[in-house]
Amino acid sequence: MANGNGKKKKKKIIIFSIIGGIVIILVVLVFLGSRRETIVTVQTEKVQRRTVTQIVSATGKIQPITQVVINAEVSGEIILLPVREGQSVHKGQLLVRIKPDSYQADYDRAQANVAMVKSALEKSEANYKRSLGLYEKKLISDADMDMAKADYEGAKANYTAAVASANASYQALIKTTIYSPMDGIISNLPRELGERVSGSSFMQGTEIMTVADLTNMEARVDVGENDVVMVQKGDTARIEVDSYQDRKFTGIVTQIANTAKSTGTGTQDAVTNFEVRIRISTPEGVQFRPGMSMSADIETETHSNVLTVPIQSVTVRAPKKEMKEEPKEGEAQLVASKKKEEDKLEEVVFVVKDGIAKTVTVKRGISNDTYIEVKADGLEGKEVVSGPFKAINRDLEVDSKIKVDNKSAKKTGASADTEKK
Repeated sequence: MANGNGKKKKKKIIIFSIIGGIVIILVVLVFLGSRRETIVTVQTEKVQRRTVTQIVSATGKIQPITQVVINAEVSGEIILLPVREGQSVHKGQLLVRIKPDSYQADYDRAQANVAMVKSALEKSEANYKRSLGLYEKKLISDADMDMAKADYEGAKANYTAAVASANASYQALIKTTIYSPMDGIISNLPRELGERVSGSSFMQGTEIMTVADLTNMEARVDVGENDVVMVQKGDTARIEVDSYQDRKFTGIVTQIANTAKSTGTGTQDAVTNFEVRIRISTPEGVQFRPGMSMSADIETETHSNVLTVPIQSVTVRAPKKEMKEEPKEGEAQLVASKKKEEDKLEEVVFVVKDGIAKTVTVKRGISNDTYIEVKADGLEGKEVVSGPFKAINRDLEVDSKIKVDNKSAKKTGASADTEKK
């Protein structure tokens, strides 16, 4: 029995010794691994001078610069509609006629009333003149004279009102016939012959049709509130119209709205935009139609021959602080007041120097989709880190060891632009 117990103890000692050895080896490996410096693989690009054009992109619709919506100003049935959608019309051409019967009757009654009131006025005027002559000769009293005058003034007022009523009836009558206010094309015709329309002088009437000049078109785009401050009248725009995917058109900004258009107010999806209008140069053979979808790249500013780096190369880091002596009594407040400035982040790019990452503080300028203008001393011609995005924004620090691998980036397509996206 004693022999068996001894063998068991010996076996346990061997097992625990092995486990202890493994643990020691693992601790040593972890320790050595922690002391090994991390090498970050990056891609680089040389700082070069380029021409940079700042772009504001927006989407919208094609619309005529000049168009007139024809609304009914009187109510009734459409009895004549001699035009069709897409038809060319000339200024003064008949577009629509609304049944005039009731308006003609009103006008006839008003005219008859004017004739009757005019006759009464003429009699009242003759009586007033006769009474005035008698009054001057002291043949009638003041009361009789006042009565004749009041009768005449009332007759004049009645005549004025009757004429005004007749004019109103006439205006309503002539509004039953509508003529084209301009040369153009019927771009929208939502009504049909025989339909009833309504209209009054107090509210907008039924829309009957739209006449538009399709020879002069513009793009109306919505620009966000952060970008609209960069857009100015006269800026050039490069326009793509969905219906002409193989072509690009040129336009000029002609109008920028002063009042915003807000959607989703009070929600997380709230958006504030400003309408920008761009006049389009329409080449021969191209026919834009109202409502076509389009997108525009508005060129807001161009800087030539400026230092540029890939747009994703610019990142932020806290400035390196110098070691300072402990503040003396009375200096603590001054140190605290400066702390906020020291804690500000700096915009930097990482440059490669002998396999080590160094930062260069830069000042941003304008940018396009790929490159950004930077201002910094001694940066021209140097290699800056252009990817990957994670390395630039998180992994790299001053004096990080780096390995440049531009070939694999080209093979895998992991370019700077891809990393940025």
